[in-house]
Amino acid sequence: MIRDDVARLLQKAIRKAQKNGALREFVIPAIPVEWSKQDGRGDLASPICLQLASLARMAPMRIADIIVPLLPRVDYLSRIEVAHPGYINLHLDPQWLSGQVKIILDAGDAYGNVPLGKQQKVQVEFISANPTGPLHIGSGRNAVIGDALANVLAAAGYDVQREYYVNDAGTQMGLFSETLYARYAQALGRSEAVPEDGYQGAYMLELGQRAAAEHGDRFLTMPRADALKGLNDIGLSYMLDSIRRDAEFMGIHYDRWFSERSLYEDGTFGYVMTLLREGRHVLEKDGAVWFTAGGTSNEKDEVIIRSNGAPGYFASDIAYHYDKFVRRGFDRVIDVWGADHQGHVPRMHAMMKALGLDAHRLSIIIYQLVTLKRSGEVVRLSKRTGDIVTLREVLEDVGADAVRYFLLSRAAESQMDFDLDLAKEQSNENPVYYIQYAHARICSIIRLAQEREQGESHGNLALLTHPMEQALIRSMLVLPEVIELAALNLAPHHLAAYAQELASQFHSFYRDCRVVSSDAADQEITLARLDLVRAARAVLAKVLHIMGMSAPEQM
Repeated sequence: MIRDDVARLLQKAIRKAQKNGALREFVIPAIPVEWSKQDGRGDLASPICLQLASLARMAPMRIADIIVPLLPRVDYLSRIEVAHPGYINLHLDPQWLSGQVKIILDAGDAYGNVPLGKQQKVQVEFISANPTGPLHIGSGRNAVIGDALANVLAAAGYDVQREYYVNDAGTQMGLFSETLYARYAQALGRSEAVPEDGYQGAYMLELGQRAAAEHGDRFLTMPRADALKGLNDIGLSYMLDSIRRDAEFMGIHYDRWFSERSLYEDGTFGYVMTLLREGRHVLEKDGAVWFTAGGTSNEKDEVIIRSNGAPGYFASDIAYHYDKFVRRGFDRVIDVWGADHQGHVPRMHAMMKALGLDAHRLSIIIYQLVTLKRSGEVVRLSKRTGDIVTLREVLEDVGADAVRYFLLSRAAESQMDFDLDLAKEQSNENPVYYIQYAHARICSIIRLAQEREQGESHGNLALLTHPMEQALIRSMLVLPEVIELAALNLAPHHLAAYAQELASQFHSFYRDCRVVSSDAADQEITLARLDLVRAARAVLAKVLHIMGMSAPEQM
């Protein structure tokens, strides 16, 4: 990546200045290099001299005057300048920049990939909502973050597996089966009260009616415990089918659906409890079994087995992550959790240490709430009262591409408003429309060239010297950096901002540079610009696909 190359050049120049005595000895910090935002300030700029002033005990402008003459000469830089109060501005060679179009075209789908992961085995576990109700918009944000991150990591050279953790054990599933039994009985005309803390949503009425239609009254003629178990399995199947369909609507496909119940059935939990006892990480008090990280404060203690003998949520978490790291051998695990799980993060790292695992191998992304808005008013969500706006309803209303883009457009730790009206708007105010229209416009240009039998051969890329041509190429060169940034920081929202910037650069190029011309005198520049728009199409399609969005050819 060009930015990294420039940073290495600056580091070499600083070291050379230290060796010849022009600069005093000090540890050279990381060297920042950024793409310039202002015209006339070069393509790249570094404020390193400002940062070195205290270390070198010298004015930044003086440091720059020492460093710049020592920079090695390279083909991709045409000139280097010093700007007050000590910036180093670097200009890319226009011919080198134009030549990058061929590099992009030759790379094809692989352009933008970076060799960070070295095929390390990474699991991304996301959504994992309790299968006790339909997915809502918060689950949608979980889905978008997790799936886009998995795409980013794959592009960064990791061996990625997607997983959904099915919470098919515990208290909530018990309440779910009790509620379903009541709704099933009611559908068959029997009076049966829904548990006070059961699931009150209208979807439970539908599930009860469906179970009655498909299975008749057979669950009313057997012992209640057997009926609850049978309806639990049936209801779980219904809900998982619904969740799968919602995921597929968004283009998400899992490598594995992992059953929480299996941790208890195959002995994993029992074995992990033995390990914790041997490591003295558990204690018994108040009739329950507690996990302790070995500290003196009870604030770190968490219930593993409740006083009634039932495992707590943390029990499953420990066994599940033991399975991930030890049994299945993932080098790294990334869990995507909602904001209500923020307080659980420290205990998860304590759990890793108790199992003898490096806590840094587990990353937990916490995402904040989403507020739906329509006509400027908040659309309320309630999973328990029946006033439910499901993820499926939003998907059908605005489309999967809009849901994915808007839910990815801000950092996970930021709360966000989702404007349903804007998501459907077909104007440049809607970033989804703006970005996808850029791709469709490119495809239209290429179709026009094909109809005129132009563009069958490559053009002379050296002709691509117009400022808008050069700006578009510079923008395309940023893709590998964006993928690296998103992978290193587990922050796929950077893709959304980049896609909008790239689309903006293309629209500006299209405004100022005619691509397909029927004038014979313009055929050379037409061919060169057709190569440029093909490269832009490849890069724009790449970032759209990493975000999980479609790249339409017509709009």
